[in-house]
Amino acid sequence: MKKIIFTLFYIHFFSFFCAQISDTLTLSRKDAEAMFLAKNLDLIAQKLEISQAEARTLQAKYWPNPKLTVNEINLWRTYDIEDQPALIGNWGKTSQVAAEIEQVIQTAGKRRKNIELQKIEVEGEKYELQEVLRELKKTLRNAMTEILYNQEQQKIYQNQISSIEKLTKSFQNQLNLGNISKAEYVRLKAQEIEFKKKLISLKQEIEDQQVELKALLMIPSHSYLVVSDSFTMPEKQLSEVELSQWLEKAKENRPDILISKNKEKHAEKNLEIQNAMKTPDVAVSIGYDRGGNIMKDFIGVGVSVDLPIFDRNKGNIQEAKLEIEKMKLETRKNTLKSENEIVSVFRNYIRTQKVSEEIDDSYESTLDGLLVSHEKNFRLRNISMLEFMDFLDTYISNKMIILDTKKELNQYYENLQYVVGQDL
Repeated sequence: MKKIIFTLFYIHFFSFFCAQISDTLTLSRKDAEAMFLAKNLDLIAQKLEISQAEARTLQAKYWPNPKLTVNEINLWRTYDIEDQPALIGNWGKTSQVAAEIEQVIQTAGKRRKNIELQKIEVEGEKYELQEVLRELKKTLRNAMTEILYNQEQQKIYQNQISSIEKLTKSFQNQLNLGNISKAEYVRLKAQEIEFKKKLISLKQEIEDQQVELKALLMIPSHSYLVVSDSFTMPEKQLSEVELSQWLEKAKENRPDILISKNKEKHAEKNLEIQNAMKTPDVAVSIGYDRGGNIMKDFIGVGVSVDLPIFDRNKGNIQEAKLEIEKMKLETRKNTLKSENEIVSVFRNYIRTQKVSEEIDDSYESTLDGLLVSHEKNFRLRNISMLEFMDFLDTYISNKMIILDTKKELNQYYENLQYVVGQDL
C-alpha cells in the first residue's frame, strides 16, 4: 500500500514539475517591450540613481547648522570670587560658564552654485537612464529577432522532418519488398537524421537566447518564450535623403553625446565653484560669559574669517579648467563616432535592402510549391534520389537566404535606431 501511495505521489510530483518546466509564454514584440519597461531591474536601479541625485539637490539647499559651544564650566567650588546670584535654585553662586553660538555664512554664491551643480547631476542621471534604456532596447529587440529567426528555421526543419519521415517509412516498406536498393533507403534515412540533428541544435540555440531575454523581462526560469509576431521585413522604407537629418538628430538625441555635454556643463559649474572657493566664508558668533570677565554677565559678538594668504585654490581651479577642455574633446569624439556609425549602419542596411528587393514576394511560395511537386514526383519515381536531394538542398539554402535577409534587415534597422538615438 505504501509503495502504491509513493508511486502515485511521484507521478503527481513529476507531472507538476514537467508542467512548470514547459510553461509556455507567448509574447509579441510590443508586449515584450511593455514588460521590459515595467520590470527590468537595470532600469529600476537607474531610476533610483536619479532619485538619489534629486535627494542630493535637496540637501544642497540647506544652510549649514549653527554651532553651539558651552565651556568654562567649573564642577568644583571656587573661593575668592565675587558674589554672584544663583543660576538654578541655590546652585551657581560660585560657578563660571560661557556659551557661544556660531553661524557660517557662505560667500561668493557658493550655496547657490552648489545647488545648480546638483541640478546638473540630476540631469546627467536622466541621460544615463536614456543610455541604459538605449543599450537594453537594442539587446532586447535583437534577442527577439534572433528567436524569431530560429523559430522560422525550426518550422522549415519540422516540416521537412514530417515529410521525410513519411518517405523513409514508405521506402522501408519498399526495401522489405525488395523494390529498392538499401543505399537509397540509407541515403534518405541519413537526410532525416541530419534534419533532426539540426532541429536539436536550433532548440539549443533558442534556449541560450532565452536566458538573456528572460533576464531582460524578469520572467521565471521555468517559462518558455514564444514570439508571436511574424518574421517580416521592417515596414519603414529608408532613403539617403534622411541621412543628413539623422546626423543632426543624433546630436540632439543620442544619450552618450548628451552625457558628455552634461559633463561639460558640470565642469564649467565646478570651475565657478572653485573660483568662489578663493573667497573665504565668514563665521558670525554671539557669546555669553558669566563670571569670567570684569562683567558678571558679558554678551558679545564676533566675526571670524580665514585669511587667503597661502592657499588661493589655484591648483583646483587649474584642474577644473583642464576638465572643461577634456569634456569638450569627449563631446567632439562622441559626435564624430555617432556620424561614422550612422553612415556605416545605413550603408549596410541599403546593401541588404537591395538583396531583399531582388527576392520577389511570390518567390518563397513558388519554392514551397516546387518542393511539393518534387516530393510527389519522387514518390512516383519520376525523378531520381539525386535530383530530389539536390532540389531539397537548394530549397533549404534558399529558405535560409530569405530568412537571413529578413534577420539582417531587422538587425540593421534596430542598429540604425540605436546609433541615431531614437525610434525612426
